[in-house]
Amino acid sequence: MLNTAISRPGGASRTGRSGGRIARLARRAGPPPAPVVFTRKIPAYELLGEDALERLELHADWILKEIGIEFRGDEDALALFRDAGATVTESRVRFDPGHARALCASAPASFTMHGRTPQADITLGGDHLVFMPAYGPPFVSDLERGRRYATIEDFRNFVKLAYASPWLNHSGGTVCEPVDLPVNKRHLDMVYCHLRHSTKPFMGSVTAPERAEDSIAMARLAYGEAWMEDNCVIQGNINVNSPLVYDHVMSGALKAYARANQSAVISPFILGGAMGPVTQPALLAQSHAEAMAGIALSQLVREGAPIVYGNFLTTMDLKTGAPTFGTPEANLSTMAIAQLCRRLGLPLRCGGHLTASKVADGQAMQESAASMMSGLMAGSNFVFHAAGWLEGGLTIGYEKFVMDLDQCGMMLRMLGGLTINEDTLAADAYRQAGPGETFLGTAHTLAHFEDANYLSALADTASFEQWNENGRLDLEQRAAGKWKAMLEAEPAPPLDPAVDEALLDFMARRKSEQPDQWH
Repeated sequence: MLNTAISRPGGASRTGRSGGRIARLARRAGPPPAPVVFTRKIPAYELLGEDALERLELHADWILKEIGIEFRGDEDALALFRDAGATVTESRVRFDPGHARALCASAPASFTMHGRTPQADITLGGDHLVFMPAYGPPFVSDLERGRRYATIEDFRNFVKLAYASPWLNHSGGTVCEPVDLPVNKRHLDMVYCHLRHSTKPFMGSVTAPERAEDSIAMARLAYGEAWMEDNCVIQGNINVNSPLVYDHVMSGALKAYARANQSAVISPFILGGAMGPVTQPALLAQSHAEAMAGIALSQLVREGAPIVYGNFLTTMDLKTGAPTFGTPEANLSTMAIAQLCRRLGLPLRCGGHLTASKVADGQAMQESAASMMSGLMAGSNFVFHAAGWLEGGLTIGYEKFVMDLDQCGMMLRMLGGLTINEDTLAADAYRQAGPGETFLGTAHTLAHFEDANYLSALADTASFEQWNENGRLDLEQRAAGKWKAMLEAEPAPPLDPAVDEALLDFMARRKSEQPDQWH
């Protein structure tokens, strides 16, 4: 295996001009701005008191002791738990109260994920905040072509859009499923896209343990095998098969990332009433139990392996069985699960702009804003699905993607809090303008007019007459122009030709070793 240390080259781009009225009205996309390295300045909201939190933790311990967690088809995981002192009966693992929590204690409270340039490095944990695009939709949509199956071209487009945005500081994972490629080989092309078209940290495959190994191997070709022993560059998103089950695919992928000292995000996937009881407190305890079991396994594989405490806990329409998002119950649970995570001292993953709406309409923005706000106020460190999510995660929308990006910028500005100092109190502006005078021409306003307020890339603040004259474009139409302009700019970060050749050779060899599988 090639052991080339990463050169961390700077980015490069060429600019272009898109055609059409909509695109001309969109802000012209230039070289990609550096990703925002963000630290929150306002405190997380504490919903529950000590007594309530202790009761939830006790109930999680009860679930782990009395009910247990199944690790199906993974004898190695069962042996690790047995050797660590857990009670193992067939595929079911039970923990004495406090045991799972103790096994989680070696996971780091925060860690760095490295990009292909130092500017792309991120920290997960503490007061740091990282935004990532949607994950997993098999469909894409846009205003011109409507809803359709995703392809590798769509995948590549969304990686480029994420790279071009300063608000997304993580490239994502399966941003959409490229269904035009064989199921057993598409992970190779997806990992290559992340490495070739972005410099930001990214996620690899988890759909089979060997695909997780392929993803890690490709990262090693780009970053250097020895360097990755001590540095994290890639992650796996491990979804629990709620309720209370890890299958061999998820546990196998989890172990692959932990062995390589790369990060796993442990994410129970619970819809209240289906994957657990309908009442939120029960779901909170269940989610906590499921997460601790997975984190414990990662630490038994490799003590100190970087981990993120994840959750996907939402409600469902009990009349139809459809998942619902941005609901009061789900938002309250997000805040509570964050407190349980902080008591473990681990980085927290929450959902982002989640919606059940099929299009980027008022429902989409209401549900998305409510879901995102609850995660941010809860103290999330790592926001999944920050851009593009539609239709309960079945679709990623091009227009929704850039609409969400704009909202991400606004949220980051809000979480930056207020700075109170001599400059922001603006005494000289009062002296210059005086009573009854406008402040528009003061030196203070002229010095700060570009940075005093967040400047939306999409909002139309013109008069009705100007808006009417410019084509009466709504937000979704303006967003269409924006994403097209961003793609036409095609920011292409440099990649060492030797690394690129090694990646392509690895992909070709792995593809030749197995026949195509389409399911």
